[in-house]
Amino acid sequence: MATLIPDLSMFSRFARTFQPGEMIFSEFEPGDAFYLIQEGRVELVKVIGDVEKTLDILQPNEMFGEMAILENSPRSATAIALDTVLVLEFNRKNFDILISGNPQIALKLLKTFAKRLYDSKRKFMILTLEEPEARIADVFLMLEEGQTDIDRTTDRREFQATVDDIAHWAAMGVAEAREIITHFVAQRRMELFNDKIVVKNINDFSRFVSSRRRQLV
Repeated sequence: MATLIPDLSMFSRFARTFQPGEMIFSEFEPGDAFYLIQEGRVELVKVIGDVEKTLDILQPNEMFGEMAILENSPRSATAIALDTVLVLEFNRKNFDILISGNPQIALKLLKTFAKRLYDSKRKFMILTLEEPEARIADVFLMLEEGQTDIDRTTDRREFQATVDDIAHWAAMGVAEAREIITHFVAQRRMELFNDKIVVKNINDFSRFVSSRRRQLV
């Protein structure tokens, strides 16, 4: 998740506070503002089918709701304060104020927008896979896409991730994710360590996920 901006104290007039459990905005409602988290955590949830899925849990210095500024579209997810959350709220008018006098901030925001857009669409692709094993495999493919300094002459990939991280991205419980990863380990397709997970053949996972996507067409 992208982090932001060194010092936003000058924008304290845009501060808002939400209490634990309070909804900041709801999926499908019109949106004209985005938020920068100063304190507390925010959970993003989305209803897929009849099930509510956790998309992300955001930490201080992360942003959310920015697609309202980019696309003028309804909210694509619901945002809920997990703790007492302090945010800076920017609507379109004060968004212009934010970026017009701060080109460095504008550049970081644009990079964050681009990354968030990619992450959102990629995560939605993962959630469209019905088979839990395929969803876990696709999480590793997504993480591999974000790696730049790796040896692509080999199919082995190391990920500085935990089972909790993978469960989070796959929108499933940690116990279920651990069971699937343990199964992959038993099949000798993966190695599990305390601080990393090794996929022995990333192309094997790619073929597996591709076959499941073709079934969705």
